[in-house]
Amino acid sequence: MLAALGLSEVYAEEAINMRSEVRPFQRCVRTIMDTTDPDIWFDEYGVSSHVIGFEANLAAEVRAAQAGERLGELDELVARIKQAGEGKPYDCVIGISGGVDSSYLALQAVKLGLRPLAVHFDSGWNSELAVDNIHNLVTKLGLDLYTHVVDWREMKDLQLSFFKASVANADTPTDHAFGWVAYSQAKKYGIKYILSGANFASESILPTAWGYNAGDAKHVAAIQKQFGSVKLKTYPLMGLVKRNLWYPEVRRIRTAALLNYMPYVYKDAKRAIAEELGWRDYGGKHYESVFTRYFQGYYLPHKFGFDKRLAHYSSLILSDQMTRDEALALMETANYPEELRRQDHEFIAKKLGVGVDELEAIYARPPVPYSAYPNAEESAGRLFAMTAALGAILRKLRILR
Repeated sequence: MLAALGLSEVYAEEAINMRSEVRPFQRCVRTIMDTTDPDIWFDEYGVSSHVIGFEANLAAEVRAAQAGERLGELDELVARIKQAGEGKPYDCVIGISGGVDSSYLALQAVKLGLRPLAVHFDSGWNSELAVDNIHNLVTKLGLDLYTHVVDWREMKDLQLSFFKASVANADTPTDHAFGWVAYSQAKKYGIKYILSGANFASESILPTAWGYNAGDAKHVAAIQKQFGSVKLKTYPLMGLVKRNLWYPEVRRIRTAALLNYMPYVYKDAKRAIAEELGWRDYGGKHYESVFTRYFQGYYLPHKFGFDKRLAHYSSLILSDQMTRDEALALMETANYPEELRRQDHEFIAKKLGVGVDELEAIYARPPVPYSAYPNAEESAGRLFAMTAALGAILRKLRILR
């Protein structure tokens, strides 16, 4: 079967090892991260590499934000955003998915006096609840909304290609395009800031082995070329150079993660958007998309053994929003009921234009590492170094003017 997929013998062996290699199970004594992350390691006391990395790199920043000690920095950042947006219809762009982080970010941005343009990438997988939540958000906050609707013929073929490629990062087709939508609208209106809902309080842990860089256009194009039947003519591919150099350094469009400057308690954020925006819960993080719900609730755990709840709950533990015992108890509950899973499975098969049995046969293929397909990982490292150097030069030149 692997030979039929066009993989080399080396990658075929690696793909088999991904499923068959057995490692003694171990769980972190501070969080609930465990050896389903193949890159995790533990110190002599059983503390995981995730905790050690958090304490070394993020803990001071997260705790300062949670204690309200970065609000002065937030005020300065907001002032810069407002100044850059003077005379323009909007001073920032916010990508809206209907999820907790982006919804709470939009609420806070308006309260801070910002004038955001809300943008959304309609990948064809929005749940009806997500559509309602987005509508309520923009209506109650008085925001303009730009929605980019993808060509479904291209999107469904690309989505099916990622399933056939048997890689873990099967949600890439949606994630890749979202950045393009934000940058394209920022460019259109001369906006210099994109607000991101990314935050360290609830997302400090995300194992790299559980996916791959969704921004790698070379990787997306290679998988589509090998497995697809439709040419991507309108799907918004955006290469690493444009994503990481042209827009942020040459056009000076910055990304600002406002939630990292303020106290951000996940359960309080959910309560606030429910009360103030009429937001309704999906029952799981990032479950606003039917596909993402299925991807995180079934595809990753069933095919790869990756349960993203481990990372989310562990992040909340590290930011003192949940105890380890509470997280372990939640892991014993089913946040994706079997009946809903079956409905989603049938819905996704039908929407992709394949039979249920055919989709199950695709899932039955052995997992394949992303590195089995052409990608820009090696050149990305050089690009990031070049971007940092060029950015420093450009900033120096601007200061000297």
